[in-house]
Amino acid sequence: MATTVAELIILGLLADWVFRRFSMPGLIGMLLLGVGLGPYVLGWIAPEVLAISSDLRMICLIVILLRAGFEMSWETLLEKGRPALLLSFVPAVFEGIAVTLLGPPLLHLTLLESAILGAILSAVSPAVVVPLMIRFIEEGRGVRKGIPTLLLAGSSLDDVFVIVVYSILMGVYVGARSNIVWKLVGIPVSVLTGVGVGGLLGVLLLFLFRRYNPRATKRVLIVLGLSIFLVRIEKFAEPWVPFAALLAVMTLGVIILKKREHYAHELSAKLGKIWVLAEIILFTMVGAQVNIHVALRAGLEGGLLIFLALIARSAGTYLCVLGTNLTLRERIFVVIAYIPKATVQAAIGGAPLIAMKAAGMSTGPGEIILAVAVLSILLTAPIGAWLITFTGRRFLEQTMPADFPAYRAAIESEGDFDLLSTPSGAPSAPAAEPAPL
Repeated sequence: MATTVAELIILGLLADWVFRRFSMPGLIGMLLLGVGLGPYVLGWIAPEVLAISSDLRMICLIVILLRAGFEMSWETLLEKGRPALLLSFVPAVFEGIAVTLLGPPLLHLTLLESAILGAILSAVSPAVVVPLMIRFIEEGRGVRKGIPTLLLAGSSLDDVFVIVVYSILMGVYVGARSNIVWKLVGIPVSVLTGVGVGGLLGVLLLFLFRRYNPRATKRVLIVLGLSIFLVRIEKFAEPWVPFAALLAVMTLGVIILKKREHYAHELSAKLGKIWVLAEIILFTMVGAQVNIHVALRAGLEGGLLIFLALIARSAGTYLCVLGTNLTLRERIFVVIAYIPKATVQAAIGGAPLIAMKAAGMSTGPGEIILAVAVLSILLTAPIGAWLITFTGRRFLEQTMPADFPAYRAAIESEGDFDLLSTPSGAPSAPAAEPAPL
């Protein structure tokens, strides 16, 4: 197991370097590395590592969502509330309807089976989108109009909506007793509870940090540990109260940024160092879940369905940003940013097949759903990541304070001291606080 992790780290860094040399996102190299080393190609990844793959991916996703929260301006989020809310469900609805209508003629599925496939395909991947948006925030690209923040918020809520719809459709398909009204009501409830719990926890952490003033490294460990517990609480509370744990994780960061900006910058910088390792683990593990042999079974029909569904999704995404102050090029960028699929498709793509086996039903539709879900990852994650990077550098306005590099360098230094920002973003003298623990 230890040897496998070492191999992933070394080869992941090498893949990242090679792809960056060709002006492509390093995460594409890591995804393809995971596919190649995974159990469906070379089989070099130890079974023990694959057994805990879902937990590893969740921890890595928490790391990047925390960073997203620490970089997400509260004022910008409020300003972009309407388009962010629309992005959380409109593109998914457009794509889901397209797949539902195209599934019967192209894949010979029933309408309900096609709707299940549509629910799986219609989720955008935060694992791909969030790291790229964080990078754009750090580079000052699109930040004046809050474009990265808009996409961070929309993509996080998108997954909540899609998974609820999927669970409703699967309950109907396998004949399980399911209160559809309660599940639909659960969408806004899970958002509210996620924001409420995350906000409360953020305020509590700020009180503890002010009272005991632990070093930034200890603050990161505390925040990361509590965020992992939030995911556990989500599973525990699921039968009684809908709760969006990942949304709570982001809200925690937003509250700390709003109330204590220099804490947020310190924590984000520390998480940025953790992300160097977490990024490799996340994308190689996502790649390892991809069974290319299953994907090939989807054939040209599956690829055509994905392509046509993306056109419908793009139309829905474009509608969400109409009436905003974004230029045509910026709107096109938002449309492109909603292309990648990976996280949800890898997590639940095979769930219908398992459910059909358990119910004693024909597994043919489940195999088709799994094949198309896997193919969607192969087609959209690498291409989408490259297009986001390519268009982001050309379509997004870059605005950055002149002293931002010095500010970032100071925050990322090894010294655990406090930096207070002036309105222009320049660092001022360290705040006088009790000696750190």
